[in-house]
Amino acid sequence: MSTNHVHDTQQRRFGLALNLLLACLTLAFAGVLGRVTQLQMLPSSNLVHHAPPTSSIRPEMANRGDVLDRRGRVLATSCVGYRLFVDPQEVNDPYTIGIDIAQLLGRDPVALDAKVNERLDKRYAVLIDLLTEAEVEAIETANLKGVGLEPVLVRHRPYGDLAAPLIGKVGTGHIGLTGTEAIFNDTLSGAPGRLRYLRDVRRRAMWVDADGHEPASDGHAVRLTIDVEMQRIAEEEIRAGVESVNAAGGRAVVFDPHSGEILAITDILRDRPGYGPFTEDPLRKEDLSMGRMRCLTDPYEPGSTFKSFVWARATELGLVELDEVFNTHNGVYRTDFGRVIHDAYPYSELSWEGVMIKSSNIGMAQVAMRLTHRQLQQCVSDFGFGRPTGGGLPAETAGLVTSPGDWSKYTQTSVAMGHEIAVSPLQMVRAFSAFCRDGSMPPIQFVVAAENVPITPYVTQQPMLESTALTARRTMRKVMTDGSGRKANEVAHYRMFGKSGTAELPKPNGGGYYKDRYVISFIAGAPLDNPRLVVLCIVEDPDKSLGHFGGAICGPVAAQVMNRCLEYLGVPSDLALDQPARN
Repeated sequence: MSTNHVHDTQQRRFGLALNLLLACLTLAFAGVLGRVTQLQMLPSSNLVHHAPPTSSIRPEMANRGDVLDRRGRVLATSCVGYRLFVDPQEVNDPYTIGIDIAQLLGRDPVALDAKVNERLDKRYAVLIDLLTEAEVEAIETANLKGVGLEPVLVRHRPYGDLAAPLIGKVGTGHIGLTGTEAIFNDTLSGAPGRLRYLRDVRRRAMWVDADGHEPASDGHAVRLTIDVEMQRIAEEEIRAGVESVNAAGGRAVVFDPHSGEILAITDILRDRPGYGPFTEDPLRKEDLSMGRMRCLTDPYEPGSTFKSFVWARATELGLVELDEVFNTHNGVYRTDFGRVIHDAYPYSELSWEGVMIKSSNIGMAQVAMRLTHRQLQQCVSDFGFGRPTGGGLPAETAGLVTSPGDWSKYTQTSVAMGHEIAVSPLQMVRAFSAFCRDGSMPPIQFVVAAENVPITPYVTQQPMLESTALTARRTMRKVMTDGSGRKANEVAHYRMFGKSGTAELPKPNGGGYYKDRYVISFIAGAPLDNPRLVVLCIVEDPDKSLGHFGGAICGPVAAQVMNRCLEYLGVPSDLALDQPARN
């Protein structure tokens, strides 16, 4: 055999072996690639349990919309805070890291250590939900392995507890729980975004797909009708009034009678050692923003402030003339069905105008008997009592009105005096606004502007004629100068018109009335010729030894709220119009 032939044979064998080796390597590589693909796409359950995922999703926070007052001042906003977490599998010693952090921040070491121990087999354990700025700086400076800071949205009220129940509170996930935060949660809430990416075994980002990013969508702002400064004024004055007579609580509303806008709405409750509870609101004690809005939810007996509506209806029906004189029996009167009615002050006789000015129960009862039951029931309904105002606020009470089937002669005389009926402060200011207008009442407005919130059609109701409203307004001006509003008139900077109310406090669960505990109130409008505001002040369960008449206690409070709010609005005083002209 020739040398060339042997060489060729060896070359072929070598090539065949090389090709075979390459084929084996290719098959092996393909097998490895297939296995890798299979492990990535369809890993076994055992492997899934032990192997970390190769992709991560990083959430992107969406800002919650601001709650603003009518002038755009921020009542509630969101800012970024930081929560503290650890990765128990990354820290140097998971059994001591809680103690190390506690010593660093001055926190409870037992509590932090327990949180770590609960999640030793996890990669994420939250130790502190929200850190202070100083604590954030301390953690960043310490640079502890496996310890991280996670940004979270924190709701902040720049004005503190001002209007807190109205603004409300957000909870876990930045979801509104109470107040405006809950009512407009869908509008305020944004849609969070996310970033999906591939990472290596050290959890470092490697790749982001083109469609791996979904940007966050921020929430929309809600602008309320509330004015921060008027709210502050109302809260300061009602608190001062409540404390002056050691009362259990108080409420105040400032209302624009023309637009129907709530400009301020507030209530307070106080703990008074030695006194039985007036009302309970346990959530308020934990967090003021969790308390219910009692101006919406809790009705009260209006007392003599309600006489203004019945007086106007009887006048308009022509059942009585302004100068008609009534025998008021020196303060004690027995009706034809045997009910004994008392006046706070004894008068032998009063004109119909005087019945309003002096707030005579006897005169009102006599005229109430001239109305049919149906006419008085219609009066109550026409002024909006017995049903919610429809302003879009939740849990609003309809009040308490005796049903036609249970209406009696006793009810007829009681309602005319503002008893045997319970109303909400919102119902009262809306109804009283009819005296400030042409006899019509506007719808309640709570929001000036908000995205995705339908605008309520502006529909008024007309419970009386304009001429009746003007007559009643002028008569209630005399309440200020010659009646129960004199104390208020002494401090008023404007020609106010209004009515006081003093009602006995009802016992819980329908147990009748306390004979020495009261709910007192005063409602007023001003200025006289062009009313800009309605103010209602209520003081609940005052110390009788310090005062318990609505005119004496609530009247000056209402006057001070009116003074400060109108001056804030730049409304000039009209008191000079009451002075006699000089020659």
